[in-house]
Amino acid sequence: MKTLTKFAFALSIGTTALTGCAADAPAPDDPSDPSDPSDPSDPLPENIDASGKYLVKSNFDLATNLPGKVGEVTNAFIAMTDDPDDPSNWILDQLIANTSGTFKSILQGAKPFVAGYINDRLLQIAPDFLTTFIAVGDDFGQIAKNFGLNETLEVAASGDGWMAKHTVTGARFKIDNVESDYPFADYGATPIAVEGVGMSLESSGKLTLSEHTIGLQYGTVLRIGLDAAIIPSLDPSASNLTQLLQNQVDCNAVGVAVNDAVIDTVGFGPGSGLFATACNLGLQKAADAVYAKIAGLNSSALDLGLAGTAKALDKDNNGVIDTIQTGAWAGTASYAGTPAPLAGATFFGSRM
Repeated sequence: MKTLTKFAFALSIGTTALTGCAADAPAPDDPSDPSDPSDPSDPLPENIDASGKYLVKSNFDLATNLPGKVGEVTNAFIAMTDDPDDPSNWILDQLIANTSGTFKSILQGAKPFVAGYINDRLLQIAPDFLTTFIAVGDDFGQIAKNFGLNETLEVAASGDGWMAKHTVTGARFKIDNVESDYPFADYGATPIAVEGVGMSLESSGKLTLSEHTIGLQYGTVLRIGLDAAIIPSLDPSASNLTQLLQNQVDCNAVGVAVNDAVIDTVGFGPGSGLFATACNLGLQKAADAVYAKIAGLNSSALDLGLAGTAKALDKDNNGVIDTIQTGAWAGTASYAGTPAPLAGATFFGSRM
């Protein structure tokens, strides 16, 4: 399926250098460019106060250059839809894997015939399976392309300059142009804090954050994206992959079809209940396998090496910075020691 191929690409190893958008951006020293942090318009007063806490939102394109062995996570989803006989063939594979004894041997020997029974009743068994899991793949691609972090920046005076604490408090995903926030605390994940980030502020309003590294547990973030963002948008009654699969596949109907096929093959069957149970167990184990691959991504951190520039503003002219705009992160994303340039990394903020 073309959509799932895009999904595989979106989360797979990416080492191609970014070429495109940066070439079209205005020159950074263009004094008439309002997006340039060095733009001399709206200069800051000499004794401006930047201390305080800011709510910051960062946006990244992790699909373009994402490094590391992340693509394996996609294989289980692709297997559900990549065969011409899917999902019938895939559903039967899950069922056979969880059937034992004589009837497992019968199913293995008559697999094409039994798959035909399932396929003939597919509108009853799994009418929306293909479209749903193609949508899962597409949505995964979108959250990699439009990956956001919600953060705080706590700034304090330090000598003649400033020092900041940069804390990531949650993720933000954009699917079909709808953004939603997912605080780490709501999903048992720990905020990520980096102390001692140097910050400078020029009279033009140019704000610079020194290089520092945010170490994300990318598997944890993907699990939040799958369970909290993608799955409920496709099936509001499901909150995890097992529930989504079991809602998409009527295992009782599968059990009837498989039992009928076995009777036609050998003249008798064990009853549909045995195969319905194997079907439900197979779907659960398929979901567990996907989650295991996602959890495996946490064996290495996704390190975002960041150095930022932005425009600081005092919009109400009270001598205190209240807005951070047109921010851009430069640096690399590195997974398992494989770095790649950041693509499409921006940020903005406001005083809390």
